[in-house]
Amino acid sequence: MRIPLIEIAGPPRDRGRQYGEQAREQIERSIAWYREQFVATASLRWEDVTANARRWEPLVEAYLPDALEEMRGIAEGSGASYEEILALNGRGELSSGNPFLEEEECSSYSILPEASGDGHAYCGQNWDWRSAVLDTVVMVRVEQPGRPTIVMQVEAGQVGRQGANSAGIALNANGLGARFGNALGIPQPYIRRKILDAWDLNEALEAIFRSRQSLCTNLLLSHRDGFAIDLETTPGRHGWGYPKDGVLVHTNHFRYFVPKQIEGTYRLVSPDSLYRADRLERALARSRETATSVAMRALIREALSDHFGYPSSVCNHPNPSDPWYDQNETVASSIVDLTTGEYWIAHGNPCRNEYELLPWNLYDGAATPAAAAA
Repeated sequence: MRIPLIEIAGPPRDRGRQYGEQAREQIERSIAWYREQFVATASLRWEDVTANARRWEPLVEAYLPDALEEMRGIAEGSGASYEEILALNGRGELSSGNPFLEEEECSSYSILPEASGDGHAYCGQNWDWRSAVLDTVVMVRVEQPGRPTIVMQVEAGQVGRQGANSAGIALNANGLGARFGNALGIPQPYIRRKILDAWDLNEALEAIFRSRQSLCTNLLLSHRDGFAIDLETTPGRHGWGYPKDGVLVHTNHFRYFVPKQIEGTYRLVSPDSLYRADRLERALARSRETATSVAMRALIREALSDHFGYPSSVCNHPNPSDPWYDQNETVASSIVDLTTGEYWIAHGNPCRNEYELLPWNLYDGAATPAAAAA
């Protein structure tokens, strides 16, 4: 199953139009599905959802203003309304009773050069989400003036999620299934896009620590020079951790701390997160035994295809006991070689879908900050 490839370039409004035109069909499917699901699971009319979406405009304007112009372009190119594109980028924060807040299960990893048999830096994840969005997932390559070129996997219409850039920075993310506080915050797609817009790790970390968010999310940052850090971010303080023996893994529970605001009531929304993290860590600990890049990718695929605890496994499959609107599975699986710039993606479960090498190398025509400024 080939994942749709979208290439956009130029100033924000122009690249937004290009995005909307190329992903029109996927955006239409995404809007139709969320329209139905908000009603079915939270009794929220789509008209009310889109009306509420404008509440984030002032925050986005102050934090990542180009995103608003890009979304206006996406709306123009796709035929959707601007408010609908705003809603697709804020679906996790649209309501305190949001049915899409706590169920995004993912398994992320980073492998430093000293831990890999070929001496390369790797990262990626199994992105687990509703089965129905499988046909709305697209890969987007963003060539933008003054910023690194980005390759990212998103739900069609979104301006940010997980991916990597031409500066050698990669981002993978996992939901943490917790929320506290009532303050309006920046939705995650904008925070993730600002990270991927960064030229260096300091700028990427500033994008996290200078944002005001409304929910808890895990962000795993990797760098081609052999550095990785994992951040459990919340509306309050953040926690962080580093690789152990060159391998860093995160799933969907707090591993470094539990925020004091919820420490007396914290319960795992996804208990399978506890064994998924251990299974992935143990499998990737064998990275040193490999000798080639082909062997490394085979090992990573094996780890991401793990079925312990099936269907709630690292390679996530729909649970027939869940209602039809709550069926989850791995919608995309990634292996990114930050040393060579190769980006491999499987559309759907890695156990039955081959990883295809994207036609875009991360470092093709890569600009430097000095060249971009000039």
